[in-house]
Amino acid sequence: MTYVVTDACVNHKYQDCVSVCPVDAFRELDTYLVIDPMDCIDCGACVPECPVDAIYSDDDLPEALHLWLEKNEIESENAPLAEGTSPVLA
Repeated sequence: MTYVVTDACVNHKYQDCVSVCPVDAFRELDTYLVIDPMDCIDCGACVPECPVDAIYSDDDLPEALHLWLEKNEIESENAPLAEGTSPVLA
């Protein structure tokens, strides 16, 4: 199991989830965050911290959002680590 950031994060990029991640699994793109499934330890600490409910476990991911599982995997490969600072976009 891994956790997945979905479209609710687009144009928000809140960093609350990043600051509680014990393994630096979050990566930062221009307008949203993704989780690197290779780094995620499935602790779930990020889920309650997300103010826009953008994070799901892959087991609970709604069918309409399944494309985000692949987006997180692919886009996290070359994206820089998220810093855990205040949101850039609101």
